[in-house]
Amino acid sequence: MEKFTHKKSLGQNFLKNDTIIKKIIDIANITSDDVILEIGPGEGVLTQDLAKHAKRVISIELDDRLIPILQDRFHSHKNVEIIHGDILHMDVNTIIANHKLSTINYKIVANIPYYITAPIIRLFLECDNRPQELVLMVQKEVAERLSAKKGHMSVLGICVQYYADVSYEFTVPRIEFDPVPKVDSAIIKLKINNKNIQNENERNQFFRTVKIGFSAKRKTLSNNISNGFHKTKDFVELLLIQNGFTKNVRAQELGVDDWKNIARDLHK
Repeated sequence: MEKFTHKKSLGQNFLKNDTIIKKIIDIANITSDDVILEIGPGEGVLTQDLAKHAKRVISIELDDRLIPILQDRFHSHKNVEIIHGDILHMDVNTIIANHKLSTINYKIVANIPYYITAPIIRLFLECDNRPQELVLMVQKEVAERLSAKKGHMSVLGICVQYYADVSYEFTVPRIEFDPVPKVDSAIIKLKINNKNIQNENERNQFFRTVKIGFSAKRKTLSNNISNGFHKTKDFVELLLIQNGFTKNVRAQELGVDDWKNIARDLHK
């Protein structure tokens, strides 16, 4: 068989270490009752082990060259379905409905292309029927931002942690991929936390407050909020003090609950 040529434009770096694949399966706690949605199966290395443990695996692959390879590899697997398509241009809610995923706690397990990491995460965190959890291979730097603690937060970290409890599981060196990428990777686990998902109005207020709070990195939070919401500096500084912060606190020092409280107080 002719050697498969990877496309840089699709971010194709395929994992080749079986030990790491087994660790991913363990972290996802896959049981015989689980339905797994996999994005970007590549040549099906991870898919193979997912199929051994899960009730059903639905794999969505963009590269049409890989579809016959995957179909040939899994033609005898009754619990594997291969779908050709671009997840970012597909109706996720229709996929969920057609496969009756809305009635079960499905999971996402994937080695996703790094250049679309944020859009994919956002897609599934904001869809009508969210997965129970997501176990993803992402760029190490992104994993650190997603799982950051107070003092090192970013807009991306806050927005993801609003929907899910994020844990940095382990680092995957770049040499474990073919072809070898320029950066190391990491496995993260996002467990959906429904207690943080408020009504639409409160959610919009929360994200608007976060966006304004991080709008100018070199300025204090009080400056950003004062300018963004057209509030007096004294009003904002008092609000921050009442929430347990100094008037010179910066946006990266706040966690999700802090932002929820500040957004609530701003919009009373």
